[in-house]
Amino acid sequence: MSDASRSQSDDILERFVAAPSDTLRQVLELIDGNGEGVAAIVGPGRSFVGIITDGDIRRALLANADFEQTADQYLKSKTGPGPNRPLTVLPDTPEPERLAMMDRYGVRHLPLVDGDGQLVGIALRSDLVIEQPLAMRAVVMAGGKGMRLRPLTDKTPKPLLPVGKKPLIEHIVGQLRDSGVHNISITTHYHADQIQRHFGDGSKFGVKMRYTQEEEPLGTAGALSYLPRQDEPVLVINGDILTSVDFSAMLDFHREHHSLLTVGVRQYDISVPFGVIEAEGAKVSKLSEKPSLSFFINAGIYLLEPKVLERIPKGQRMDMTDLINEIVADGLPVTSFPIHEYWMDIGQLGDYAQAQTDAGQGKLKR
Repeated sequence: MSDASRSQSDDILERFVAAPSDTLRQVLELIDGNGEGVAAIVGPGRSFVGIITDGDIRRALLANADFEQTADQYLKSKTGPGPNRPLTVLPDTPEPERLAMMDRYGVRHLPLVDGDGQLVGIALRSDLVIEQPLAMRAVVMAGGKGMRLRPLTDKTPKPLLPVGKKPLIEHIVGQLRDSGVHNISITTHYHADQIQRHFGDGSKFGVKMRYTQEEEPLGTAGALSYLPRQDEPVLVINGDILTSVDFSAMLDFHREHHSLLTVGVRQYDISVPFGVIEAEGAKVSKLSEKPSLSFFINAGIYLLEPKVLERIPKGQRMDMTDLINEIVADGLPVTSFPIHEYWMDIGQLGDYAQAQTDAGQGKLKR
């Protein structure tokens, strides 16, 4: 093996490879670290065992899977969309054929496995094509008054409150831009002029910006009725959310599940400080001492297919919860997308203080 090939292999081991005995939690950390949404599971002698993707991790979160199980155990029970067996190509497969295969199956990576079944590399879509805009547009909902953050919001709209060295909403716009989303709409109401003065046409921030001003608050979905009709999906994010979620992974997940609307969700645990009794009438059936209850909560990030916008009455108040419940009631696919990356809803003064601390510690970076 040449020095260059050995160096490339060492880099692959460092960034992408996990052992069958590694836990699913360790695999999650590896995927978060490499930023490419994949981990290759490799046994002795670099024998290729399988892959675990970002989508697999998120489906495991939704299923409340045991993240202390080994990667090998998980692979044996893994279910979900996509091919039944991992896609691989031979190391000498030409790049155009690799890219064509990725496009055919909607994947961003292909393990390079030689004739002996050994992993010798990972073909990444990001290495094969020039960076392209993400195929969606975004809306940042920034019309709220931020009543619970008073007096900070008496004269300043909540999205313009500084977090670290820049306003909250500038973090959101910067992350959208860095993810490849360049067409951004901002819905405004309270101190709308300040937000428009800050961003202008968006050119200074590397995006194209447009605004929808609500004369009266239209709820968390109503302003979307004013968006121009286009063919690409719409990413909607509340203007008081700080997150390092991978928007391209959310789009992949949305497509994998053929969803009409995908909702970002976050796991939320509540510890009950008392023993909880379960009973059938007067008969006690179980006593749980200080149990912890776990829920998935709405994270304020949504991905909508264009036809969803047709359901929103123009100029009328409508909340996203009403829209989602309507689609569910019609039997159409709505998907949960669990967020395991950094996420913070800045709703109260304590949240704002924590966000400042997190910014100082560099937690807002992807």
